[in-house]
This record gives sequence, C-alpha cells and structure tokens, in this order.
Amino acid sequence: MVRKIGTITMMVTTAVLMSPLLALAQDTATAVALQHPLRAGLIAISANIGIGIAAFGSAIGQGRMAASAMESIGRNPNSAGQIFVPMIIGLAFIEALTLYALVIAFFLQAKI
Repeated sequence: MVRKIGTITMMVTTAVLMSPLLALAQDTATAVALQHPLRAGLIAISANIGIGIAAFGSAIGQGRMAASAMESIGRNPNSAGQIFVPMIIGLAFIEALTLYALVIAFFLQAKI
C-alpha cells in the first residue's frame, strides 16, 4: 500500500514539474525578481560557483580516467588499442558536461 502511494505521489510530482504551466508562471516570477536589489549579484555568484564546481568535477573525472587508462596500458601494452578509443569518447563526454555548465552560466549572466 505504501509503495503504491509513493508511486502515485511520484507520478503526480513528475506531471506537475513537467507541466507547461510552470513556464507560463515565469513572467510573474521575473517581474517580482526584478524588484529585488541583490538579484544581479546572486546570479553572478551562482554562475561562477557553478562553473567552478563543473570545472573541478570535470578535472577530477578526466584525471582519474586518464590515470586508469595509462595504468591498464602499462599492465597490458597489447590492449592499448582497445582502451584508447573508449577513453577518448569518455573524455569527450566529460568535456561536454563542462561546456553545458558554461552555456548555462552564460544564460544566467544574460539575466543580469
């Protein structure tokens, strides 16, 4: 019974969050936010902190991936061809996540 209620609650929450009504409510929220004097500073700080976290996470992920790949190639040099391509694809995905964070930060900076 509890599982069923949890599932129904999750479905309703997802439906409400995916609803286009939230997008229509942004005009009023933007008008109220424009009256707040700290709005520009908080947006700038949040954008910079977001980029910092994304860059830090990306650097950690790329470093661990490259270290693991080099270690496995060092242990088995014949597998270098099988490790190199997935490593490059993984690095590209990690870098793409960082670039998405940069784009979001630019969008936030445009709201100042």
